[in-house]
Amino acid sequence: MKLILASDLSFLLNYGYALTGIPKDEMKIGYITTASKGDRGDFSRKLKYAINDAGYKFEEIDIEGKTEEEIKYFFKDKNIIHMEGGNSFYLIKVIRETGFGNILRKLLEEGRVYIGTSAGAYIMCPTIEVSDWDETGKLRFGITDFTALNYVPFVLKVHYKDEQEVKVREKIKTLKLPIRILKDTQGILVENDKCTFVGDGSEVKL
Repeated sequence: MKLILASDLSFLLNYGYALTGIPKDEMKIGYITTASKGDRGDFSRKLKYAINDAGYKFEEIDIEGKTEEEIKYFFKDKNIIHMEGGNSFYLIKVIRETGFGNILRKLLEEGRVYIGTSAGAYIMCPTIEVSDWDETGKLRFGITDFTALNYVPFVLKVHYKDEQEVKVREKIKTLKLPIRILKDTQGILVENDKCTFVGDGSEVKL
C-alpha cells in the first residue's frame, strides 16, 4: 500500500507525483473534488488548471450522492486516487454517507496509489481533530465525531507556518496521538508501515 500525504499541490508537482513510481505518461488520476464543495473560494478550479498545465492526465469526480458501483466503475481504469483539499468535516460526512471508506480500502488492496492533500491527508489519520484548530470559521456540517480512516498512527497539521508555533504548541497539549507537521511543499510517503518525510526544508518538530 502506498499513500502520499501532502499539505498542498506544490509538493505534488515538485515531489509527490514522482513518488507514485508511475511514469507520467502512464498516470491515470481519479481526482476527487468533494471536499472543495464544503469550503469557500475558487481554489479548486485553480488547482485543476495547475495540474492540467503541468501535463498530468486526470478525470474528476464528486463522490457525494454516488453509489458504490458508480465509484468503483469510475476508478476501474485509474491507478491514482487523488483526494483534494477543502473542508475536512464535509468530506468525512460524505465518506460516511457513501461508504467510501470501504471502497477506498478495496481500491488500495488492488494496488491504487492514494494521494491526499490538506483535507485529503487529514482523513487518512485516526481523527480529523486538528481540522478543528482552524479559527477561520469553517463549517462543521454537524460533525461531532472526528473519527477518520486510520491509515497512519498520527494526526497531521498541514499548511503550517512558523508564526503559528506558539498556538500549535498549546494545541498539541490536548492531543492523545503523535502529530506530524507539514508546511506547504512538504509531505509524507507511506509505504506499508514506513513513513518517510519528503520535501523542502526540515520536518518541524514541536
